[in-house]
Amino acid sequence: MKKTDVTALGEILIDMTYAGKSENGQTLFEQNPGGAPANVLAALSKLGKKTAFIGKVGKDMHGTFLRETIKKYGIDDSNLITTEEAFTTLAFVSLSESGERSFSFARNPGADIMLKESEVNRDLIKNSSVFHFGSLSLTHEPARTATFSALKCAKENHVIVSYDPNYRAMLWDNEEKAMQGMRSPLAFVDIIKISDEETELVAGEKSPEEAIDRLLNEGISCVIVTMGAKGAMVGINEGKVFKEAVPGTKVVDTTGAGDAFMGGFLYKLCENNLHPENLTLENISEFCEFANKVASRCVEKRGGINAMPTITELDA
Repeated sequence: MKKTDVTALGEILIDMTYAGKSENGQTLFEQNPGGAPANVLAALSKLGKKTAFIGKVGKDMHGTFLRETIKKYGIDDSNLITTEEAFTTLAFVSLSESGERSFSFARNPGADIMLKESEVNRDLIKNSSVFHFGSLSLTHEPARTATFSALKCAKENHVIVSYDPNYRAMLWDNEEKAMQGMRSPLAFVDIIKISDEETELVAGEKSPEEAIDRLLNEGISCVIVTMGAKGAMVGINEGKVFKEAVPGTKVVDTTGAGDAFMGGFLYKLCENNLHPENLTLENISEFCEFANKVASRCVEKRGGINAMPTITELDA
């Protein structure tokens, strides 16, 4: 039996989220712990799964805060490396009235992209049921090489590979390079989640249905397309299932919603001890409905990591 349910590699950062105006009329930002792979682990950990993180933060107040945060939620931080080479990455998040986000990054470089291949603890990956990663670690070296090294380790040791591309235009030189970079690890992937805004970038198809078919044809066992407030569609070779989002959800902040969904889906995958290639339509229907519930609870609070719900909160 594997010691860890899910190990993730990638960015852990500070979401500096818009928090209104000061008495002097100046914009206020709230320090929220985030980063897509870390958000997914937080969702899983708060649901009761054993998790571990591989990444890098700066030797600064934000790096210390992030380490304390993931330790608080029970995420193994033994392969979270502190560096003096770069400052902890900051993402400034502006929220619209509907809770939708726009981003600006302080990452030139940021500590997360300084992760080296030699710093990746392969034993953590080997002893995990699932290895999860995103696309932000693919934007720059040396993190890109470290990511592919980790992927090869996962495949060689029969660890399920989960991928959640996360398109941030300003982190790539141009859209063409983003498409190439985000598609580059697909041959390693067993389960993938993309948003309906990323279908063309990742799959070369506009509609969720066609994107799912294209990615299934490329050998991925399970493909998920999230559609914001509409819900999500999941496809396997046997067919597709669409589940509407939880009605009546009060949206405060959509930061981490997709990560919450992915965390919920991977939770059910681990709970049922299933490989993506063995999923049935009944499985994906159940998993998608549960994942929608996790995402609906997440958007009711501000931030990413701190907004992930517990099983008790879901039951309520």
